[in-house]
Amino acid sequence: MRRTDAGFGSGLVETLMEIVRTRDLVLTMVLAVVFYAFYYPAPYQHQTALKLPMIVVDEEGTPATRALAQALNATREVAVVGTVGDYRVAVQDVKERHADGIVLLPKGISRALAAGEAGAGAAVWVNGAYLTRASAIGAAVKGVLMDQVAAQAAPLAAAVHRNVPIELVVRPLFNPNEGYASYIYPAVALLILQQTLMFGSAMLAATRRRAGRLPCTPGYFLGTLAALVVVGSGAAAFFFGWAFWVEDTPRTLQLAHLAWMVPLYAATVGALGLALGTHMPSAERAMMWLAPTSVVLFFLTGAAWPLDQMPRPVAWLAQLSPATAGVQAFVPVNQMGASPSDVARWLGLLGALLAGYGIWASWRLCGVRPAAPHAADHMDSTSIAR
Repeated sequence: MRRTDAGFGSGLVETLMEIVRTRDLVLTMVLAVVFYAFYYPAPYQHQTALKLPMIVVDEEGTPATRALAQALNATREVAVVGTVGDYRVAVQDVKERHADGIVLLPKGISRALAAGEAGAGAAVWVNGAYLTRASAIGAAVKGVLMDQVAAQAAPLAAAVHRNVPIELVVRPLFNPNEGYASYIYPAVALLILQQTLMFGSAMLAATRRRAGRLPCTPGYFLGTLAALVVVGSGAAAFFFGWAFWVEDTPRTLQLAHLAWMVPLYAATVGALGLALGTHMPSAERAMMWLAPTSVVLFFLTGAAWPLDQMPRPVAWLAQLSPATAGVQAFVPVNQMGASPSDVARWLGLLGALLAGYGIWASWRLCGVRPAAPHAADHMDSTSIAR
């Protein structure tokens, strides 16, 4: 059935009612957002690494280096599980997973630290697969070395009536906890918002295509897209407001900017989902075909690996996903206090994607006659009935 008299209002109201009345759409576009808002950051609640096992290689074997090892073991980040004199023995211990890393105290470190020689210090090797562990251990070793330098220099400084010329002040700007969740969760949130809205939009279009009731008026299409913007904006408000507050995620809440950036992002994602859904034989196939894209699209956002370090064709391909522009625009504005002018390139990309995907979706929804149900559709119906 083709709609010839339905306008914007009908498209908006009917789409919202269809979402509310369809269990799969509610699960995908509403409940999944709530679930992932708290499920994803749950493993990273304790963002500080505690008592990670380390092997100390003490090549000097002096009281000063033994004091360094003891001081390191007294920190909350590191537990010294062994002290050896040979680096190769420590490497073997790490390979056998007796420890997560190695702290090397080379020969001459005591004299070098006391004299303040440039380049003097310890070397640290940590399993790079654990971002939080690497940063925590590095900070612990740095703090211990600074304390030892201060202790070594204090007697001399007192003799000449001067303060110890060592002061270290660290003030993280955008990740106060220096934790993994505070770093990655804001980026993943944009991908979650994209995937849940895109899945739901594709399922909606696929269901209408299968039933032969795709809209045919521009007004009805715009109303359908507006309904998806309402749902997507509500999900974003939940993430950026309630979920970020509960999880204590760094945020600036520049509401005046988010008030128009969020609908732009939601409209782009909704248009893409509608366009893709018109090519799907059923709602079940839409979810089946689109779900495996989540991991790939995350790595293409530039959050895990910088876009400028990717092969150029891959970086260009990545920009076809609204989440890429979304992460590059929303994270600086929402977490770092940037202004829209600072991310104008990415907001412009979102606008271009909205135009492109909007034209694609409107042509598929309004300009192409719905395909008749085929064998695959009947197979899906039969399997569901069973």
